Amino acid sequence: MGKVIAIANQKGGVGKSTTAVNLSSCIAALGRKVLLIDLDPQGNSTSGLGVSKRNLTDGSVYQLLCGDDKAEKAIIHTKYRMDLIPSNLDLSGAVLELVDEERRENRLRDAVAPLTEKYDYIFIDCPPSLDLLTLNGLCAADTVLIPLQCEFFALEGLSELMSTIRNTRSRYNPYLDIEGILLTMYDGRLNLTLQVVKEIKKHFAAKLYTTTIPRNVRLSEAPSFGMPVNFYDASSNGAKAYLDLAVEFIKRNKQGH
Repeated sequence: MGKVIAIANQKGGVGKSTTAVNLSSCIAALGRKVLLIDLDPQGNSTSGLGVSKRNLTDGSVYQLLCGDDKAEKAIIHTKYRMDLIPSNLDLSGAVLELVDEERRENRLRDAVAPLTEKYDYIFIDCPPSLDLLTLNGLCAADTVLIPLQCEFFALEGLSELMSTIRNTRSRYNPYLDIEGILLTMYDGRLNLTLQVVKEIKKHFAAKLYTTTIPRNVRLSEAPSFGMPVNFYDASSNGAKAYLDLAVEFIKRNKQGH
């Protein structure tokens, strides 16, 4: 059975979709079967893998949540050794459409369940909010991976997210656990960065990844070319960091963390 990991943080601009695309791609490059589900109406993971958001004729996450489409129909086999279930702005209407539906928080879990036998890892790129879409992601997931930018307000956002995870655990998904906390846009020369790291280690030392993701021009450029950074520039610091993270991620999962 494959593992389902939600990548979530209600704060935007923390490197969530960047992590979803590049960690998925690097894990696939290490020989694992990987599916990425873009659960964000902005569709950054979709375009980041070179898929047009405008012409999703064969299906998308929206059809899985609001229609009767089977997940297999929506899967796109990308040229980056990994698969994708794409998203576009249609998904923003899903929240309103699902308001009166029964078990609305479990729509994604029901759709994804048959796929866990086909993949080693299924990643869900959640939107930067704590709405019904993110709740669907958390209900479908076994664990949550949290990208965290090294800044003052990051800790406040982490506290809110932890509260949401606790509520989800108590009401919908009792087995939901923290996969890990990833520091993004990391600059070890800044005092603020070191203060944030110190504070996180106080509470989440065992969950904090050793690997950190630096600010990197190539990481910023790669999405505009529709490529994961390990294909865009494998020698860049950003690509090396995500490959290190992929290795650490797989190692932790082998150890059963």
